[in-house]
Amino acid sequence: MRRLLAVLAATIALVPLASPASAAQRLTLPPPTGSHPVGSTDLHLVDDSRRDPWVPTGPRELMVSMFYPALLPIGPKRPYLTLAEAKVFLTESGVPDVDPARLAEIRTSARIDAPPRPGKRALVVLSPGFGKPRTTLTGLAEELASKGFVVALIGHNHESHGTAFPDGRVTECAACGSDSTLLPPIRSADVSFVLDQLTRPSSRWSWLIDRTRIGMAGHSIGGYSTPTAMVDDRRIRAGVDMDGRLWSPIPPSGIDRPFLLLGRESEYTPAGPDTTWVGSWPNLTGWKRWISVAAAGHASFTDVGVLGEQLGVTKPGLLGGVRGMELTRAYVSAFFDAKLRGGRQPLLDGPVTGNPEIKFWN
Repeated sequence: MRRLLAVLAATIALVPLASPASAAQRLTLPPPTGSHPVGSTDLHLVDDSRRDPWVPTGPRELMVSMFYPALLPIGPKRPYLTLAEAKVFLTESGVPDVDPARLAEIRTSARIDAPPRPGKRALVVLSPGFGKPRTTLTGLAEELASKGFVVALIGHNHESHGTAFPDGRVTECAACGSDSTLLPPIRSADVSFVLDQLTRPSSRWSWLIDRTRIGMAGHSIGGYSTPTAMVDDRRIRAGVDMDGRLWSPIPPSGIDRPFLLLGRESEYTPAGPDTTWVGSWPNLTGWKRWISVAAAGHASFTDVGVLGEQLGVTKPGLLGGVRGMELTRAYVSAFFDAKLRGGRQPLLDGPVTGNPEIKFWN
């Protein structure tokens, strides 16, 4: 018996103990639904023509995550956040008790530096919410790429909690607490700079991007910044505001290109608490739709809804995280397919039986 116990003890000693992150439920994002595998790479772009408006000791620097249809699903899967980014993000989001390794261990569906599928494609620029890292729109970015779009997901430096740069720096949100009306012009300039960099003849991305088919979508402050960017840069042919209050109304000169308003029913209806969408609606003079989502929260249009539900930090009564992502992906990708590629998208014509949460207000 003593010999048997010794053998068992030696065997147990060889088994590695599970870390807290691996012992807990592994966090995941729903895979994209399109027909293409997805590739991804990160770009570090420096705009030497501008001082950073939040930390004016140097030029404006941006981290941009590119997603695109891949020829083959080759290469390692993309990490969701670095450990340093995850620590800052969780602390500043008010959930410091969550092990940051749980976010850092997430691997998305995109393959790092997978070879792109040849051919020029429509480009969609994505802009995240204030304080949120660009990675919180990964689920939407991968969905669009899987359906044949090239996607540029912009990290607006010093406007989010935790942005890692190739040299090891991790910048924090110097802009947090500032007047939100200051952000749209800055983000508009960021977007125009990114478009300049991606479409210049010497850029390898110019071989993949059709510069006549460019759209933009944003969440929260990113959605609020989308009309400003469209007014400033006519290269942007279609825009989406996801749950972003338009603190500065669209100017009377208007926007004559397609625009989609997609938001919470509790906030964004013609008679709801928000009045900024009603005020700006007449100045959207092109094709337009106003869609609300029942039971949605502010995070329902991002990865935060999915991950927050898995972490058990979601408020009760809200739309399920996966369902929120399904609806966001469906309506945003339908919009860009119709307005940038000329696709037929009946989903945009009105309510459908399969999506009882959706209401049209136009």
